[in-house]
Amino acid sequence: MPASRRFPLLLIGAFFALYVIWGSTYLAIRIGVQTWPPLMMAGVRFTLAGAILFAFMRFRGAPMPTWKQWKAAGMIGFLLLACGNGGVTLAEHAGVASSVAALAIAVVPLFTLLFGLLWGHRNTGLEWAGIVLGLIGIALLNFGSNLQASPLGAALVILAAATWSFGSVWSRYLPLPPGPMASACEMLIAGAMMLIGSYLSGERLTQTPGLSGWLVMAYLVIFGSIVAFSAYMYLLKNVRPAAATSYAYVNPAVAVMLGVLFADEHIGPPEAAAMAVIISAVVLIGLPQWRKQKPVQKG
Repeated sequence: MPASRRFPLLLIGAFFALYVIWGSTYLAIRIGVQTWPPLMMAGVRFTLAGAILFAFMRFRGAPMPTWKQWKAAGMIGFLLLACGNGGVTLAEHAGVASSVAALAIAVVPLFTLLFGLLWGHRNTGLEWAGIVLGLIGIALLNFGSNLQASPLGAALVILAAATWSFGSVWSRYLPLPPGPMASACEMLIAGAMMLIGSYLSGERLTQTPGLSGWLVMAYLVIFGSIVAFSAYMYLLKNVRPAAATSYAYVNPAVAVMLGVLFADEHIGPPEAAAMAVIISAVVLIGLPQWRKQKPVQKG
């Protein structure tokens, strides 16, 4: 029986976490990097989240992952979190607006389809049209003043989208630990990687983050990491990757609204045009994914 019929409430909750909570994390990161060094903030965030989730799963009786499962989790954690989320954090620290970062990451479904070709996935004509339209949207986005003012930030967010997409597709073929334990292992390893990167790059905490800095950290740890990332990994195992990455429909709108309301961010005509084009591309890409599919067979 399809997972959507067995666990409708769980699927609805997982999609809500991706659509709304992840849309708000871009603003939270923007606020956090004002008081935290970027790699240190991301490293502390995922180390804490991973440790909490790992301890909870072990308390619930989950078996200790095997060495093979740890290696698989390490590779996915590196791609999704160290490169993906870490890239977004560095980009926002470099001056990329949270709304623009979310819009750039909206091309994840586009990259997901392209990387799926490596595993023999075949794209429909509608999906190829969405890919072409998405590339046009990326070009328009880079004409905007926000990314032009930060070429490094532009490169980081596009690289983050690409590594996240590759890791999302690859994760379906690796022997990851079952359930939320996979998320815990990925966060622990990625958090350690980013803390090492923070130390080697010379980041230092010159002053205490303050109340706002710690509140942002708590939000990112509990909601942005434990809740939302676990929901994403659950969806990757139960729906097609392009459906799991459909949060790209909503995240830019949520991030833009929050950025305008709370961070005095503005988007110009090129960014507005890019948003319309990219979201249209994601819609085209998503349409074939929501047609009737065969049930996902669990291995």
